[in-house]
Amino acid sequence: MPDGSEQDEELELTSPLVPLFVITNGRALPPDHEYEHTTLVTAAAAQDAPVSARTLSPEAGQVMDLVANGFLSVAEVAGHTRLPLGVVRILLAQLEEDRLILARTPIPRAERVDRELVSAVLEGLKNRFGA
Repeated sequence: MPDGSEQDEELELTSPLVPLFVITNGRALPPDHEYEHTTLVTAAAAQDAPVSARTLSPEAGQVMDLVANGFLSVAEVAGHTRLPLGVVRILLAQLEEDRLILARTPIPRAERVDRELVSAVLEGLKNRFGA
């Protein structure tokens, strides 16, 4: 039979996990590609928001307050709320499902420019317009 100090240590290790489970309502993480660190989120227009916006959890309400006036990245939302990134992704998925937020995937990086092609175009312009 374990003594009281071992039980206290076990409770201390598991107690921080309980609020996160409660915050996410037991939902699973969305796929990684759905909410990358750089995905931008903002609040949906007021007329598009259903009545369920009034019954948000405190954490979801905090996220809504953050994104109400413009776009923030998922990483910024996690930083401001001080919640783990996984929990923020779950909250955002729930809010988007409820049509309370809009998510915009990050703009892909531009491809590297082919220097030879650019040089050929520049040379053609010089020949055509005499610069």
